[in-house]
Amino acid sequence: MKEEIRNMLETQLPLVDFGSDFLFAELDSLGIAQILLSLSEKYNISLSAKDVTPKNFKNIDALVNMVESKR
Repeated sequence: MKEEIRNMLETQLPLVDFGSDFLFAELDSLGIAQILLSLSEKYNISLSAKDVTPKNFKNIDALVNMVESKR
């Protein structure tokens, strides 16, 4: 799942370094919204603004954990 998410997001947001441990700092509100929408649609889960935390957006592993916890 990790590589699948990384590939999808790198295609949609090519200027973002998804290898970073400071992913949250690299994203603007549009990037965050794009990630929430993409993950929600891809995995048929419900994500909202409450899920946008530095912990959930720390790095790609944190995004994977967030998706897995919502499934």
